[in-house]
Amino acid sequence: MSCGVVDNSPIPQANYRIRRKSHLASVCEGIAAYVPCRPYTLIHAMTEHRVAYTLDSSLETIDSCEEKATRIATELGFGDDEVMQISMAVREGAVNAVLHGNNYSADKKVTLAFERKGNELVITIRDQGKGMDLSKIPNPLAPENLLKTSGRGIFLMRSFMDVVEIRPSSTGTELKLIKHVHGPTAGGKEASQ
Repeated sequence: MSCGVVDNSPIPQANYRIRRKSHLASVCEGIAAYVPCRPYTLIHAMTEHRVAYTLDSSLETIDSCEEKATRIATELGFGDDEVMQISMAVREGAVNAVLHGNNYSADKKVTLAFERKGNELVITIRDQGKGMDLSKIPNPLAPENLLKTSGRGIFLMRSFMDVVEIRPSSTGTELKLIKHVHGPTAGGKEASQ
């Protein structure tokens, strides 16, 4: 028995839908797998409140991660501003994983997981690089860095999300992004602060 939904579309997110507890969810129990048939073939493993992807280290992955974040945040009821913040934070995290972590290596993957835990949306991005030294991250607000065209990703993630945790190791870096949900708003959507 297959343990996932195979997405064979030319746009990897086209067949994605948030599904509540289903037969697929009970069979898979949150395990994601990669099917190496073509770059965009993924098995999505879902549980009642979790979906995970294993993706290539490519530019397409960065766009795909942002689109998945937009879709999930919207379907969870976040307002437009929060959806933009979550999507941008995920995009920046995916850039770091693909470019800095995996160095576009074809044999290294990026894992992306979205999980609803109580009043939190928890997003985990993991690369298979050699890790990073957090003490070497430059301050983007320092005068010598203000005009640089890069180096603001972690700063932006920290600005947009309620919690940002970075766990480097010799087998890769895990980034955890958390956005708090603070109840329904007048439009029926959930709002965060």
